[in-house]
Amino acid sequence: MTESTSNKVRAGIIGGAGYTGGEMLRILINHPNVDIVFVHSNSNTGNHVYEVHTDLFGDTNLRFSGEMSFAIDVLFLCVGHGDAKKFLEANEIPDSIKIIDLSQDFRLSQNSKIKNKSFVYGLPELNRAAIKTAQNIANPGCFATCLQLGLLPLASKGLLKSDVHVAATTGSTGAGQSLAPTSHFTWRNDNLSVYKAFNHQHLNEIGQSLSQLQNGFNHSINFIPYRGDFTRGIIASIYTDSDLTSEAALKLYHDYYENDPFTHVTSRNIDLKQIVNTNKCFIQVSKHEGKLLIISILDNLLKGASGQAVQNMNLLFGLDERAGLRLKAAAF
Repeated sequence: MTESTSNKVRAGIIGGAGYTGGEMLRILINHPNVDIVFVHSNSNTGNHVYEVHTDLFGDTNLRFSGEMSFAIDVLFLCVGHGDAKKFLEANEIPDSIKIIDLSQDFRLSQNSKIKNKSFVYGLPELNRAAIKTAQNIANPGCFATCLQLGLLPLASKGLLKSDVHVAATTGSTGAGQSLAPTSHFTWRNDNLSVYKAFNHQHLNEIGQSLSQLQNGFNHSINFIPYRGDFTRGIIASIYTDSDLTSEAALKLYHDYYENDPFTHVTSRNIDLKQIVNTNKCFIQVSKHEGKLLIISILDNLLKGASGQAVQNMNLLFGLDERAGLRLKAAAF
């Protein structure tokens, strides 16, 4: 535990030992406007952070704490689905502390309140103005972010007029740190499989956001997710019927994301190594006869989780939206 020594944003992290907690630490340790007050972990209390996240050896002497401090401005909940709700039911967090939850517990409008706390859906490219004035943020899911960023421009003009078809592959970190038969190296390596076809849990938040922009949207999103044999990143191929020309589609996407610092549109071919280890989303748009093809790529742990959470924190506290997030891609 460390005490804040400046006027920086004072942050606490619950669930600091997992993948999203580790990414949160990597960003915040180097964030120019943040002091980390505590990192909570039940399973690693007393251990140095670098004993779990070994790449942080030499970067920090923080230790995991079994206790919380309320001498903070923002609390990140880097816990599993269902656990954020349990945590807030069991702990009275002062209203002065802003909460950014990385689980799915408060993403849907019908589940966005608990006790006296309300959560705003934290997709900046959709809800930037609401995020800036919010008290608590429900951070979007990784697949949900990737697919929504591929579709929001069309919905904004009411141009989703037929079913949407999606095939998307995610890296093994998308499954979390707990071991399961499908996350072992011996199974993942040189392998590919489909899971949760047509009923992935992120479809609900995707539909909610599209309906927010396109009133009455009621078309199917036929989503086939794949487990990839790589560690991190998501690549989604999305297509739907469209009367737009290639030029008009590109202009629509460029115009929609003109003021979004992390979402970039191109007609060139894109690949995962361009965005892995960054908070960026790249979108490739092309026309194929009567179909519009959208390729959307991002890092599931950054723009799909912890990076986007820090982006939301920057907006909440009036900081440069890009602060702490000018990260270098893997590239090769």
